Amino acid sequence: MTQTGAPNAQSDKLSRNIIVLSWVSFFQDAATEMLFPILPIFITVVLGAPVAVVGIIEGCADGVASLLKGYSGWLADRLPRRPLIFAGYGTSAVSKGLIAFATTWPFVMFCRVLDRVGKGVRTSPRDVLIEADTTPRNRGRAFGFHRAMDSFGAVVGPLIGLALYEALHRSIRPLFLVAFVPALISVGLIWFVKEAPRPSKPRELRYRFDFSARYWQVLAILTAFNLVNFSVGLVIVRAKELGFATGAIFLLYALYNLTYALLSYPAGRLSDRFPRRTVFASGMALFAIAFLGFAFAREAVWAWPLFAVLGSFMALTDGVGTAWIADIALRDRVGSALGLYYACTGVAAIGAGLWAGLLWRGTGFLPFTVGGAVALVLAAILALMPNEPGQDASSNR
Repeated sequence: MTQTGAPNAQSDKLSRNIIVLSWVSFFQDAATEMLFPILPIFITVVLGAPVAVVGIIEGCADGVASLLKGYSGWLADRLPRRPLIFAGYGTSAVSKGLIAFATTWPFVMFCRVLDRVGKGVRTSPRDVLIEADTTPRNRGRAFGFHRAMDSFGAVVGPLIGLALYEALHRSIRPLFLVAFVPALISVGLIWFVKEAPRPSKPRELRYRFDFSARYWQVLAILTAFNLVNFSVGLVIVRAKELGFATGAIFLLYALYNLTYALLSYPAGRLSDRFPRRTVFASGMALFAIAFLGFAFAREAVWAWPLFAVLGSFMALTDGVGTAWIADIALRDRVGSALGLYYACTGVAAIGAGLWAGLLWRGTGFLPFTVGGAVALVLAAILALMPNEPGQDASSNR
């Protein structure tokens, strides 16, 4: 399953596919994040929906995406991955412009779900292509680089969105049409992704669940964590409640993504030298600090360091978690393993968005407190989990 240009055992160089796919994610995320900070405000202020709707929309959208990642991961072990990646990014591009025509929140929900359908179709095949061009010694670095580029797009997007928001006299709807442009560029870049032919073999039609005990153990802990890891859209609502103006929300969200981007690559490298579970547990501890901070914050100024801490948490967990799952997957079933991981965490995301949105009372004290406390417990469990030779990144150095 090794792609052309995959590194050999002595090389840590990132392949052309990894670099191109990272630029694809950069442009797509610039488009997505140009809109994301303004979307909760568009839903609650322009369309007049209650705050609970934000949690419901984001929870359902992310949940649909992750469920589809499970299916597309299974397909990625059996079919060419490049067409799946193209279809996924194309669907997401179209969905962004459609929101400009929304007059009710259910239509926004439809567009967000459509956008996440695209993400669900593309993510597992894309990550399988990245994994195929790595070895255990540089896998964390590769996924860290990809997440860094993805997050730099998420820095550029809100800043462009803020500039356009002011230039358009604080009009929100035109931003959804402008976001279509970088999304279309990302689709075009997929042309430069190359996929080497794979040896033909019988394709099973059924989904097999015979993963290792270690895989199930890790999956259970990460799924439990995602039950309290609700959408950053609700965190943006909290910032608004602390007194942030709409324009400042763009800068706050850009800070979150800048921290995420700057730390993703170092975090990936760190996970190539030390057990990925330790790096992930450190990220969960930062998540707990951020959520408990938002629960007790009473001044708007606290949102700046707390969003930076939240970005640090993402850097230490997102790409690291993907690399960790790839480490403990069977070599011919990486797509299925990643897909099931995304599917389970996606179901958890639906639950997190629903319970946090429905239990939101004024400041969101209860959701933030519960989320922070549970994260601390799970971080301790991960930190105490024993190493198994050949499964943690450090054992492959």
